[in-house]
Amino acid sequence: MEKTALIFVGIVACLASVASATAGIATFYTNYVPSACFGSTPQGNMIAAASDSLWNNGAVCGKTFTVTCTGPRNAVPHPCTGKSVTVKIVDHCPGCPSTIDLSREAFAIIADPVAGIINIDYTQYA
Repeated sequence: MEKTALIFVGIVACLASVASATAGIATFYTNYVPSACFGSTPQGNMIAAASDSLWNNGAVCGKTFTVTCTGPRNAVPHPCTGKSVTVKIVDHCPGCPSTIDLSREAFAIIADPVAGIINIDYTQYA
């Protein structure tokens, strides 16, 4: 009985995490320093810049997001790798066509960089 309850709780938790994902668009960039959040202090390469819709006057600085490619936005067929990546917001991308502008390294984990722009699901962690 305890195992059944534990499995049920695990399934509910997985469904809740999937249900809380938000649809968006991702692109990538390659110049990581300086950044709007951390100035000249490098933050590694699993990073991203937030669009105006996420920026919230810099309140998103340092927050982490898990991002998953969900499909193409252009003629590049099947860009997604099937993987997800967790990134830290370190910069602002004012006027960006995407929701999240990933580092090239982070983008390459979830999609073929040749695509340049992809549909995504993302989840923010507290």
